[in-house]
Amino acid sequence: MPGEGGNAAAMLIMTTVGGDDLAARIADTLVEQREAACVQQLDIKSHYRWEGDVRCGPEILLLVKTSEEAADAAMQTIRRLHDYDVPEIVALPIIGGLPEYLGWIASETNGGSSE
Repeated sequence: MPGEGGNAAAMLIMTTVGGDDLAARIADTLVEQREAACVQQLDIKSHYRWEGDVRCGPEILLLVKTSEEAADAAMQTIRRLHDYDVPEIVALPIIGGLPEYLGWIASETNGGSSE
């Protein structure tokens, strides 16, 4: 469980973007600023309602692995860089996982000790 063995609680932030350039910019910024340990990029198709119309189109899903301590800063960075009017930015607690991996997330983000 998160927090066991001295590990900081881990979080998963999800956001979608419309193109590779923005996906790379967000991912690189989050990792460079130590607001994320890892960002995975997946091509998806989204079905949604926007401004009264049902729409469907390709998007890129970013899965951001971060610590609880760095999550707010990561979400602010995503919002600042994002080009959607109302971007999907949701954070979910990671309630379990390999302790070594959860520790790695903490050590690579602002949730770990300062270097």
